Amino acid sequence: MTNQNPRLGQGMSGYANRFVRAYADQVIANMLVEGAFPVLLHEDPRYFRIGHGSFWHRTGYAASRVFVTRTDSGNWRFNNSEVFGNAVAVGISNAYYPGTRTLRNNSERYVMQIGTDAFSNILKEFWPDVQHKFFNHNPK
Repeated sequence: MTNQNPRLGQGMSGYANRFVRAYADQVIANMLVEGAFPVLLHEDPRYFRIGHGSFWHRTGYAASRVFVTRTDSGNWRFNNSEVFGNAVAVGISNAYYPGTRTLRNNSERYVMQIGTDAFSNILKEFWPDVQHKFFNHNPK
């Protein structure tokens, strides 16, 4: 819509180019962040809800899990898989984003990846509550 990368074109062709690249960003990042890096670093990539507390406490907890994770032994530590997995994914994306191999463009893609994962954790934290509140109709 804003033609951030004019080399990708306009119209349906341009949209398809952007869509495929954005999809590839997510797939590659997910494979690295939730697959390869956790196996290599012995980290648990799953999100564990707390399910109680104030809205802001739960939101902060959910968002912070992109920087804190459990190890295979159950201890807490810095989420290397998330931070470095997304960095490697952004590096790989340089291969298919023409003309955007600058620090600024890579930083934007990296922040979007981390932000998407934080937002996903927030949805995982609150979705059971939303589902119970609005979609759990018990017939009387």
